[in-house]
Amino acid sequence: MRRSRSGARVALRLAGLTALLTIIAFLAGFGLFADHIGHLAAPGEIEDADGIIVLTGGQSRIDAAIGLLKAGKGKRLLISGVNPIARADDLRVATGGDKALFECCVDIDHAALDTIGNAEESAKWVTANTYGSIILVTNNYHMPRSLLEMRRILPEARVQPYPVVNTPLDDGAWLAKPDALRVLATEYTKYVAALIREVVPLRRHVASGVPPRPKTAAAGPS
Repeated sequence: MRRSRSGARVALRLAGLTALLTIIAFLAGFGLFADHIGHLAAPGEIEDADGIIVLTGGQSRIDAAIGLLKAGKGKRLLISGVNPIARADDLRVATGGDKALFECCVDIDHAALDTIGNAEESAKWVTANTYGSIILVTNNYHMPRSLLEMRRILPEARVQPYPVVNTPLDDGAWLAKPDALRVLATEYTKYVAALIREVVPLRRHVASGVPPRPKTAAAGPS
């Protein structure tokens, strides 16, 4: 009986130590993640690509993507995750986009409901257009997870990140901004979950037939 109780105490101590180390690792990882986000910014120069993909979530994202399209950085633009009731013309008016540009070179995805869906619908678009390189536009805090999902499902494509910054978070500024801290904490939790999926992938059907990224492949996170 004494041995049994002693074994139980050891097991509880180990479980407690494991939980404590997990919490410490999670918090340390969050600090590194937040610092990384704080240093992300739109590049001054970016190489031309076959296509441009923007993940919806704010007008500034779409404005940046349209600016890249106008500058000739890609042949076509995919706006992924658009509300089903929104029309292409609604987006054009909201962003002040050129009608001829929208009619010739902008595609709208209404199917994606989350970041995984964005990657799946983007894969269909990239495959249909036989593109080998894309510029990915989303907010800075959303970029790590977006890159992870995009590179998981499009391992052969060259993906250039174009992070959009609405609120500067460099030099630890996020520590003094409760709203930014909440967004970063939520996004970090989702990013960790996405990393776990890299080890224990969830099977999702991709109508495009694009194979999921191999388990052994390294991921580059919106």
